[in-house]
Amino acid sequence: MTKTAETKLAELKLRLLEISDLAGAGALLGWDQSTYMPRGGAPARARQGATLSKLAHEKSIDPALGKLLDELAPYADDLPYQSDEASLIRVARRDFEKAIKVPSAYVARASALGSSSYDAWTRARPANDFATMRPFLEQAVELSREYAGFFAPYQHVADPLIDAAEEGMTTASIRSLFAELRSELQPIVRAIAEQPVPSDGCLRGSFPETTQLDYSLLVVKQFGYDLDRGRLDKTHHPFCTKFSTGDVRITTRVDEKLFGDALFSTMHESGHALYEQGVATALDGTPLGSGTSVGVHESQSRLWENVVGRGRAFWEHFFPILQDRFPDQFRRTSFETFYRAINKVQRSLIRTDADEVTYNLHIMMRFDLELDLLEGSLRVKDLPEAWRARMRTDLGVTPDGDRDGCLQDVHWYAGSVGGGFQSYTIGNILSAQFYAAALNACPGIPAEIAKGKFGTLHGWLRKHLYEHGRKFQPGEVVMQATGGPMSIEPYLAYLRTKYGELYHLPPTGEGNRRASTGGR
Repeated sequence: MTKTAETKLAELKLRLLEISDLAGAGALLGWDQSTYMPRGGAPARARQGATLSKLAHEKSIDPALGKLLDELAPYADDLPYQSDEASLIRVARRDFEKAIKVPSAYVARASALGSSSYDAWTRARPANDFATMRPFLEQAVELSREYAGFFAPYQHVADPLIDAAEEGMTTASIRSLFAELRSELQPIVRAIAEQPVPSDGCLRGSFPETTQLDYSLLVVKQFGYDLDRGRLDKTHHPFCTKFSTGDVRITTRVDEKLFGDALFSTMHESGHALYEQGVATALDGTPLGSGTSVGVHESQSRLWENVVGRGRAFWEHFFPILQDRFPDQFRRTSFETFYRAINKVQRSLIRTDADEVTYNLHIMMRFDLELDLLEGSLRVKDLPEAWRARMRTDLGVTPDGDRDGCLQDVHWYAGSVGGGFQSYTIGNILSAQFYAAALNACPGIPAEIAKGKFGTLHGWLRKHLYEHGRKFQPGEVVMQATGGPMSIEPYLAYLRTKYGELYHLPPTGEGNRRASTGGR
């Protein structure tokens, strides 16, 4: 590479670093709003976030940036595809071509709405007050349609929103994936629902907040979460946020009358954080310095929360420690009673509390409803009743109010509708596929987990997934790490094995069908 190309590459990195810094500052304001900001700060925070979003977007669509990428394209073609430099130019070009289609004024409006809507939601949900959120949600639907319009023509209005989260996937490919998965899950749900529901009474009682948080931190530190580059705080709806590779924060929530909410939320967010802390330091401050897609990211939160954190081997090590930390609550509880309680399958109202078997039914319902909202076949004012009807049909339960119905998820009240929920199910599918690949390479992982050791699993994931950041597209990452495209078979095998044992289910043919991948 000539010196001129090296100079241009350095200029590109400097421009991208400025964009990254503005995005990081905006993320910090968002983290503060969700954790410690006083209520009176909300109006100014919406304005401040909009300003930073607008500035970052303006730098992202600077014609000089586009010219620089054009000039570097020939040099990228001469480099190995997997090199940091070629990947940076390739991904930055892709981001630029998307960004120039979206006006900066739109970005500012969307950011301001998201901030204001979130602030209102934190009060409206506890008050069961959908009327307050209706105008916010109507604006979010219109903004989402407007965003899709920037990328017309499309096959479906949701396609640009889905592609923003899962590059290469479409409404049609998600519908096909969900139809296949639903047909396999429903018989499992029915077979389990016919059996008596195991008691989870051991999880209910008095569990001091400080002890729960300390125990949660003990667990995720053993996973590999680095507190020198992170911290744990409380919030309304748990999340992970990254300001740099050296500052990746997680949040959780605590119910002192119910054990598990804080722990599993913390494990979930630590999965996101392990991914972000594991990205190669050389990629920090560039478009490559984060996870490759929302679905791949969710695979890690679900892997550490469920595949590991709700597994028998995990609790063989951590249950005695739990009994020591909460002697009055768990000293008379048997291992099997506790294990069945944390893996209880039951049709329920709340997505974030749903078990592994029914969870995806919640996601599919939300996906369908947001498509209806975007298409205009469902009006926002009719959403509460549509929600209740779908819950009755899909899960056999009905919420008494909107607090546990259409107000329960923050996603639609953060400024956008569409393109988000499908990633949770993609994450579930990939969590089992990545874990199966890790076991194939390192069969001793379960035995290590039973001893509280996670280094081999964490190391495999870091090498095959985390360190690459966004260098590769989702389908490429899955293929490289697992040897094949995204498939529902490892996930179904995982559910049938685990819950077949717990609920004594008869063997079921697993088939050989493959699901669609995100594409290249």
